[in-house]
Amino acid sequence: MKSIFVLILVMVLFSDSLLANDFEKDVFKTSKGNLEITFIGHGTLMMEFNGKVIHIDPVSWYADYTEMPKADLILITHEHGDHLDAKAIKSIKTDNTEIVLTEICNEKYKGTIVLKNGESGTFAGLKVEAVPAYNIKHERAPGKPYHPKGSGNGYVIHFADKTVYVAGDTENIPEMADLKNIDIAFLPMNLPYTMTPEMVANAADIFKPKIIYPYHFGKTNTQELVELLKEEKGIEVRIRKLN
Repeated sequence: MKSIFVLILVMVLFSDSLLANDFEKDVFKTSKGNLEITFIGHGTLMMEFNGKVIHIDPVSWYADYTEMPKADLILITHEHGDHLDAKAIKSIKTDNTEIVLTEICNEKYKGTIVLKNGESGTFAGLKVEAVPAYNIKHERAPGKPYHPKGSGNGYVIHFADKTVYVAGDTENIPEMADLKNIDIAFLPMNLPYTMTPEMVANAADIFKPKIIYPYHFGKTNTQELVELLKEEKGIEVRIRKLN
């Protein structure tokens, strides 16, 4: 009887371990092989392309990073604890991992590559552009936005002929008009920190991505965005587990 109980306990624990990192994935064809995107949670993503693994804002709250693939490239959008997690980074970095982040992040996590808004570079064989991510409307207090201009990055990542925009924590800012030929866009949608569904719809109207994934959406009703963009030709809204 005792041995049966132990066996059941082991099976339950093993099952829970598998479920802990059982995430949705989408695969996209590019001119140089498949791009696989794993939807981990909140602002946390993983992308795999041509044998390279890219982690974006890896955070231990959303995955057991001791069980995740090692990183060739880690991109951090900003310094808040739900985006910058030294423990998760330590679990997936190797001696060859390139870590790209902001100036403020570099004060908390040293020995990395700093990109400012408007700068770009090639990392793990991929062109990466850092673009602005900030609040205009939503503030902690008068004159103190949740995400000040210049402190955070969004990233545009080029995977052969496919371009992915991970916006970071931002609103529908004027600089989005500079985004061109975006195939896949991850846009944050939760108050009071980022955008309403209406603001995300406006952002879509500004730069016309082919596919939008709302992410970092908390308790926001994602169907509101689906309704707002249902008549918008050429833009597909996909909902995944990224609350």
